[in-house]
Amino acid sequence: MSSLKGQTALVTGAGRRIGRAIALRLAAEGARVAVHYRNSRVEAEAVAAEIVGAGGEALSLQAELSRVTEINGLFDRVEQAFGSLDILVNNAAIFSPTPVGGTDEAEWDAIVDTNLKAQFFAAQRAAPLLVRGGRGRIINLSSLGGLLAWPTYTAYSVSKAGVIMLTRTLARALAPAITVNAIAPGTISFSEDAPDVAQRAARSAPLQRPGSASDITDAVVYLIGAAYVTGQVLVVDGGWSIPS
Repeated sequence: MSSLKGQTALVTGAGRRIGRAIALRLAAEGARVAVHYRNSRVEAEAVAAEIVGAGGEALSLQAELSRVTEINGLFDRVEQAFGSLDILVNNAAIFSPTPVGGTDEAEWDAIVDTNLKAQFFAAQRAAPLLVRGGRGRIINLSSLGGLLAWPTYTAYSVSKAGVIMLTRTLARALAPAITVNAIAPGTISFSEDAPDVAQRAARSAPLQRPGSASDITDAVVYLIGAAYVTGQVLVVDGGWSIPS
């Protein structure tokens, strides 16, 4: 497949799970892919190597996205390596418990900075490159936790709700040159997950199964190709969020 041939994509948090799947899918569609990681160096290098082994172009790049200077440096390296940028997928996130009575400032800041602040500053730095390419796309990964209240994961839910409003605001600010959309996954199952993940999804979602990585990558490819869609949140949750 070559629907993205000649385009360059940056996927943050691309060493594992959803980010890995997105990077591999975009490469399969013909894109050059910058595979960002924070700590998962071995995994990110393996993703890049898999892409190159299949005949594509890829590079793994490390950055701590809670620091704006490192975000800027990441984009500098992408531009230096590939000369352009057409697609930004803001996927990197921290998911950990932050109950109201048991969360300290450092835990709150780490989650909100990585999940929300980083998406804004990555979009800010990407925008001139995306405009230059003439077909800019930004896709932000939100979550079902941004639509539903998860009190055990307060900071995560707040940050992912913020991603939804950030998406809408950026869509207006960056139009018409760049489209900005979000994906809100429900339960997405991977081979390393405990078996009860699938069982919980089967009980909760009308489609009675967890999502797969391909359910998310299909949504990403759709939004990249959707020239008349911006500021939207595509919920991929098997119907879990339908009000009863």
